Amino acid sequence: MPPMNRDTELWLRRPFSRPEASVLLVCFPHAGGAASSFRPWQVLLPTGIDAVTVQYPGRQDRFAEDPVDSMDVMVQRIADALAGALEGPYALFGHSMGSAIAYEVALELRRRELPPPVRLLASGRPAPRHATGGEVHRRGDEALAAELVRLGGTPPEVLADPELRATVLRCVRGDYRLIECYRPAPHPPLDCPVSVLTGDRDPECDASAARTWAGVTRAPLDVTVFDGDHFFLVPQRERVAEVIARDLGLPATRPARIWPSTP
Repeated sequence: MPPMNRDTELWLRRPFSRPEASVLLVCFPHAGGAASSFRPWQVLLPTGIDAVTVQYPGRQDRFAEDPVDSMDVMVQRIADALAGALEGPYALFGHSMGSAIAYEVALELRRRELPPPVRLLASGRPAPRHATGGEVHRRGDEALAAELVRLGGTPPEVLADPELRATVLRCVRGDYRLIECYRPAPHPPLDCPVSVLTGDRDPECDASAARTWAGVTRAPLDVTVFDGDHFFLVPQRERVAEVIARDLGLPATRPARIWPSTP
């Protein structure tokens, strides 16, 4: 990936530099998630993969910005940031809400006549036209917090701290509004292969729901089921890295140096 300009620096977080990488992996977090949530498995990827993660507004170093609660706006801004950063092969990976955003970004890049991704990797969510909407974003803070508890992935101490809780719920509410109000339009299938990762106890996406992604591509679909719930990515970090490397056609050799990182 070339050096980041001001626009890409605003939207993309690059946890480490891998100038020898042969493919760029652009990652999209879940609702309420931040770029740092993917680091536990990103550091395990082989050096042939250069990972960057989209940092949505309203969290971490973008806390002062309002969350984006429209899919169209989110996709346009991300595509603007990526347009000057895609100089070689790249893949898109999204978890939960992030998988729908990754899919829409792939469509937008196609509309802009940019090179397609070598693969779309979706995690923890059915294909866009098969996912159900909802009204969680309309509910009070207690109901919203209960939804986070149901899915797991949010440390109890975060929801117990009034200031942290308010910060998290602000982002989550905007993200839920984005994904629950999202109505995908019909589009011709993508030309790239699609991989789907899901947990065997994920209440949002079982193996059957994972296979609905076959409808978004003309190319093959690969589904991998992990031991875990909706947030299997962290406890299964080693296998997640191996599967991503495998599906991108790279040996699952770990980098020589692994450093601690926050989930």
